[in-house]
Amino acid sequence: MRPARLRWTRPRSTRLRSGLAAVVCALGVTTAIVGPALVDGGGDTRQSRPSDRSRLGPHTLGAGSETAAEDCEKPEASLRPSSASGKAIERIKDRRIHGHKVGKLIAGVDQNSYRWGYRDPATGELTGFDIDLVRAIAKDIFGDPDAVIYRTIPTSQRIKALQQNKVDIVVRTMTINCDRIKDVAFSTAYFQAGQQVLVPDGSSITGYNTTLRGKRVCTAQGSTAEGVLDDPEKGAKALGAIKVKPVPNQLDCLVRLQMGQVDAVITDNALAAGQAAQDPSVKLVGPRFTDELYGVAMNKKDDDLVRRVNKVLEDYRRGGSDSPWQRAYRTWLAEDFGRTQRNPAPPDPLYKD
Repeated sequence: MRPARLRWTRPRSTRLRSGLAAVVCALGVTTAIVGPALVDGGGDTRQSRPSDRSRLGPHTLGAGSETAAEDCEKPEASLRPSSASGKAIERIKDRRIHGHKVGKLIAGVDQNSYRWGYRDPATGELTGFDIDLVRAIAKDIFGDPDAVIYRTIPTSQRIKALQQNKVDIVVRTMTINCDRIKDVAFSTAYFQAGQQVLVPDGSSITGYNTTLRGKRVCTAQGSTAEGVLDDPEKGAKALGAIKVKPVPNQLDCLVRLQMGQVDAVITDNALAAGQAAQDPSVKLVGPRFTDELYGVAMNKKDDDLVRRVNKVLEDYRRGGSDSPWQRAYRTWLAEDFGRTQRNPAPPDPLYKD
């Protein structure tokens, strides 16, 4: 069953004084999620400066420094799949909260990304392509797709949440790159995306090019897009664009765009396509100008969990047009990507051991 399409209209500044809160209300979500799936609003943006600083890797514009390129040729290479249980899996199975054994997977997710991770206003449930994958992982570990505690975390806090063991996994349109694999471990890739430019309808901007000269550009803090704009050779300075102060969540950029506070947003085309589908006053322009792979992120010490997730992904890809991946794609993404991605397929896994 295809999710209900939500429509936004360009708000007048007098009607959108609360910024992001107005759009969040339009989506039917709240800052702290509470629901039948034991959803935890653990995403506190008031924490210290983030460690999730996305530099450029081989799959992004600029390719980062020469040293990074030498040390990291294939950041998407992960550990070979295994269904064996180790310390991480046992820890998850034996989890106790306030002294009570709960037996739940804790997943860091988004609640504001239409089609990927968002609260369905009709049902009140977290839904989306990433949420389906979380449920598949929980089902493999516990035999129950609902055995999940969801914690909503901003883009800038994804790595910190894993390092501080606040979550077991992050499934949040997170790009695998050379900088991030120094801090967290990734599964094999489950989706290919890329950076693209989102602008208001009628804008003179035509893509990631010199039409951005003198234009205010918004990105999310700690995102791949921020790394793109910071690139000294091909970033904002080279194009003459104005990089405004990054925001905690990508949806904040859309609010700024709707209010006329910025002229363009740079983000993953996978996220931007969902926003353009909701709001007819914005559109994607120009081609995708990077190639990026999304992965499930985990703590670097949790090798057995990485292998288990890769086993889940093996099964998730299997089955051709009737695979769980293809069914999730048709449910959540086909309508938005159908014009540009006629024969969708999950990326082939790459292993390093």
